[in-house]
Order: sequence, then C-alpha cells, then structure tokens
Amino acid sequence: MSRLQGKRTLITGGTSGIGLETAKQFLAEGARVIVTGVNPDSIDKAKAELGSDVLVLRADSADIAAQKELAQAVQDHYGQLDVAFLNAGVSVWAPIDTWTEEMFDRSFDINVKGPYFLVQALLPVFANPASVVLNTSVSAHVGAANSSVYAATKAAFLSLSKTLSSELLARGVRFNAVSPGPVDTPLYDKLGIPAAYRDELSKQIVAGIPSGRMGTPEEVAKAVLYFASDESKWTVGAEMIVDGGRTLNGE
Repeated sequence: MSRLQGKRTLITGGTSGIGLETAKQFLAEGARVIVTGVNPDSIDKAKAELGSDVLVLRADSADIAAQKELAQAVQDHYGQLDVAFLNAGVSVWAPIDTWTEEMFDRSFDINVKGPYFLVQALLPVFANPASVVLNTSVSAHVGAANSSVYAATKAAFLSLSKTLSSELLARGVRFNAVSPGPVDTPLYDKLGIPAAYRDELSKQIVAGIPSGRMGTPEEVAKAVLYFASDESKWTVGAEMIVDGGRTLNGE
C-alpha cells in the first residue's frame, strides 16, 4: 500500500493508543513518521514497536517552548512537513464543584493551547499542500455529566478545524477533525479508576453505544489516514465522527 508514499508526517501523542496505531498505519502506507510522547516507558515501547527509522521525541503538549522546539526538530529532520496529526491530549472528567483553576488550566493547556501554538510554530515548516488532522471527540457534541471541561476543550479544538482552514487554506494547509466516541485505549487506565470499578464503567459506556462495543484504535486510525491522504484533498474543515452511533443517543 502506498497512500502516503514519501509523505513526511508528525503524530503528537504517538506512543500509545490511537496515536501509536496511526503511526503504524502511516508506516504501512509508505510515510516517514515522527511521533511524540511524554511517558518514558511509552516512549521506549514505541521505539521498539515502530523501529529505528521512526524518530520518537519527548514533547509535553502543555509546554509552549516545547512546541517551538518540536517544530524546529521537525524542520531539521524533514525540511518540510506534509501531514500533522495533533492527537496528544488528556481526558479528565469531574463534577464542576471539584475543579480547581490549576486543573482547568492544565486541561486547556494540553488539549488546546499547546496544539494551537504548535500549529503556529509549524507555519514555516508546512509544505504546500499539507494536511492537518485534529483528534477531537464526540464529547464536543453530547452533554455528558462530569465532562464539562473536557468537552469544552474538545469543542474549542473542533472549532479550530474550521477557523484555521479558512485562515490557512491559501497557504495550502487544510484542517479536518476526527471525533472518536469511546475507544478502548490506555487513556481509560490513566483516569485513576479503581480496577474493581473499571469493568462496571466499561459496561455503562458500552450501554450507550448502539453498536454494542467500544471502538478500536485501528478504526479511528483509518479515518485519520483518509484525511492525511490525497484522497481527501477536496475535504476541508470537515469532521468525521467515528463512534459506533454514540451521538445518536445524545447524552
């Protein structure tokens, strides 16, 4: 397969879950790949799984200086960038009365502010044409309890797929968004959910999905692959919801 043959790609949050699977599919389609992560164990695992041809970098999505350094590293490695999948993010669900300003700012820094300034830093690096894919969420559309901050970050990120398309299309950079529903990834393990409750929570989540199961990283990665490829070159500012019908049920 060669849908991305020779394309120079960047995947943030690419050392586990959806990002790692997307990296594997990009490689299988002939792309050159750089991935980022923050967890040392995940970084080491990704290096082993992806092979020596893939550059694996540590970059905290919340750190604006790190975004500038990442853009410089991409330019040094590739010269120009054809595809960026902005996937790094955090999912924190909590009742409104438990949120602190620090927690709120941290979620927005990782999910919105950092990626925004990464795009800014990449402006001199993007090839013409280039494709940017944002990993948003169906939470931007549904009103799930305890998701107020997370959903707000994803709604803001989804908005950027349209506004930045309008602003940067003349430069040849198009933006699109993939919005997954509940996906079986390590993200759920990072929420601090006790093991005894995890199975019960999974059952509750699945009960709200008409397809009767969570999605897989592979299924979301295929949507990203489409937006990254030239097959979607006339698709601009669009959103692909990959959720097993989750949004059919509203909340």
